[in-house]
Amino acid sequence: MANFNTHLSIAAAAGTGAALATAEVHLITGAEMPWFVFLGMVGGLLPDIDASNSRPVRLLFNVLAFMGVAAALDVFKDRYASYPLLLLVAGVYLFIRYGIFALFNALTIHRGVFHSVLAALFFALLMICISYRFLHWDILHAWLNGVFIALGFIVHLLLDELYSVDLSNSRMKKSFGTALKLFSYNNMTASVLMMLCTMMLCWIAPSPMPLLKAWKNVQENHYVMPVKFFRQ
Repeated sequence: MANFNTHLSIAAAAGTGAALATAEVHLITGAEMPWFVFLGMVGGLLPDIDASNSRPVRLLFNVLAFMGVAAALDVFKDRYASYPLLLLVAGVYLFIRYGIFALFNALTIHRGVFHSVLAALFFALLMICISYRFLHWDILHAWLNGVFIALGFIVHLLLDELYSVDLSNSRMKKSFGTALKLFSYNNMTASVLMMLCTMMLCWIAPSPMPLLKAWKNVQENHYVMPVKFFRQ
């Protein structure tokens, strides 16, 4: 499979191209492009969170631990004095960074359910819900956040499949077919659980109509008009 630097650089390139195209049709501004490139890079690293002690999973749990600390500070800052509050947030950090991390590693296998199209949909919807429900992004940009996460995610899966083909010997490696799959065929329990979580996220996500309307306007303004002009 492709290494960390390859995944990061290709995801950045794909995110940059997609951000340029999205800005060209005026769905985002030039100032917003770096954010969407970043999301593409994040999506490009997410499938490897099931690899024990990989860079993406360590980075993810570091971020989650600091988010937990920030949430604990926000909730309990007025309830406890400085010293108990310090112990509380330290406990939250250690619990997430090491406790939840160890549990996650114990329950997941590399190239399992996280290396699937289902996982790409799950993380895209998760990003959409977080953007809209908690970060208060407008619906269009919340959905674009999810689209860029999914883009980077799918690019990662495609790269892993490409690296499973040995072009010099014209053969397929044993890892071929384990990255780009609809769901985990070897662990149906994990697949069903992720499917249920995905359905729940789909239910609480905002309507995609603003994104669909924006896409329709793009098609009309950038594709239909040139065709009409050509026919004249």
